[in-house]
Amino acid sequence: MSMFHDVRFPTDLALGSKGGPQRATDVVTLGSGREERNARWAHSRRRYDAGTGLKSLADLALIVAFFEARCGRLHGFRWHDPLDDRSCAPGADPTALDQPIGTGDGTTAAFALCKAYGEGEMAYMRPITKPVAGSLRIAVNGSEVASTQWSLDALCGRVTFASDHVPPAGAVITAGFLFDVPVRFDTDQLSVDHSAFAAGSVPSIPLIEIRE
Repeated sequence: MSMFHDVRFPTDLALGSKGGPQRATDVVTLGSGREERNARWAHSRRRYDAGTGLKSLADLALIVAFFEARCGRLHGFRWHDPLDDRSCAPGADPTALDQPIGTGDGTTAAFALCKAYGEGEMAYMRPITKPVAGSLRIAVNGSEVASTQWSLDALCGRVTFASDHVPPAGAVITAGFLFDVPVRFDTDQLSVDHSAFAAGSVPSIPLIEIRE
């Protein structure tokens, strides 16, 4: 049985959430006062609190049903992060030239989607594993190619060109897309004080990004 359910957390409730990327960095202060720092993770891991998006008991009932369907922490699902959900600037429409995802060698047909944060050698390349189906656009050497020339695995973020359309050696492949974050509940219990909730106090519903 799949450990990931290809469904999205209710989008309206995600709009009121809070959260963002987390890093794991070891910092050791030497006797001289200088520091040695080491990154334990190659990629950031996002955490969110979905409880802040709840506004009514109807919202809470919807979340309880969603939680039960995921069996608590057992199954992952899609999460829409409204602050970072596309290959381009917030509010803009993705184009086929947004993000470089690889360079052709004449034989490689599959390329993984990614998003760059920063520029040049200092840029961080984030793997995108949950693109939104129907949003992807692809270009080869600056010219957009028809979707009949490639296919997308929306569960892992991999683009595969048809055998007669494999990018030639040296060709730059770029992509534009919308995407979700793969997450799971970071608790096996939803504890809500109904009287406090009715008075405006919302529960904490922690979510954590899944590394695949």
